[in-house]
Amino acid sequence: MATPVFSFLKTFALLIINKINMQKTIFITGASSGLGKTTAKLFQSKGWNVIATMRNPEYETELNTLENVTVLKLDVSEKDELEKTVTEVLKSHSIDVVLNNAGYGLIGPLEAFTDEQIHKQIETNLMGVIRVTKSFTPYFRERKDGVLINITSTFGLMGFPTCSIYSATKFAVDGFSECLAYELAQFNIKVKVVAPGGIQTDFAGRSLDGAFHESYRQLAEKVQEGYSPEQIANYSKPEDIAQIIFEAATDGTGQLRYIAGKDANILYKERMENGVEQQVQKVKEGFLF
Repeated sequence: MATPVFSFLKTFALLIINKINMQKTIFITGASSGLGKTTAKLFQSKGWNVIATMRNPEYETELNTLENVTVLKLDVSEKDELEKTVTEVLKSHSIDVVLNNAGYGLIGPLEAFTDEQIHKQIETNLMGVIRVTKSFTPYFRERKDGVLINITSTFGLMGFPTCSIYSATKFAVDGFSECLAYELAQFNIKVKVVAPGGIQTDFAGRSLDGAFHESYRQLAEKVQEGYSPEQIANYSKPEDIAQIIFEAATDGTGQLRYIAGKDANILYKERMENGVEQQVQKVKEGFLF
């Protein structure tokens, strides 16, 4: 049976821990829906201050009602807006973690895409991450502390038909993150990648662009099978991926990659154990090449 003194000390310790957690703040991009919004809610429930950014905050009706959540306008592809937002945030908040989550998918055969579609995909998924990271790096360097978490994808670990530009951006973010992990380690800045597989969100509706080319009809139909309701039912819940993001933000380790989701772990393990060439051949066979 616990003594009164022990109970008091335990309660006091919990109060101290909660106070420390309350002092922590995460800055999230792409927090209007899906994984970003779910992650914002998780961190808020854990006692963190959350800066939730999105392109159209005027449509947000939930996050801005939560205690310790600040909703701000930010389009990561707009350089001037980004610089202004980060400057204002750092005047009023002490940021501990930056989560680069903003992004969307561009799906279709390469020759069907316009230059504008390709440019927009790279601006958002890659340049947005680079700009946000660069904006916060001097702040973390001076503090000699900070965590940068970049959301990639299974398609940032392996290629897949009709995902050429999307995968290009995610592979690039993965490589960018690994390089920075080496660069910034001397300043006690941790750089991490969370690579989810399929997630049960509205990604296909709100966060997907595409293009069609008649010559690739058979391939497109085969790929579409992977996005059927039956397949989506097997995807990870956003809450599960958000928990992995929270782990990456708080585990205090120098771990670089967090493979998130059962499907992602199966594919990544297969690639590591059997090698790239065998996996490439398996994907080709799966699409009747």
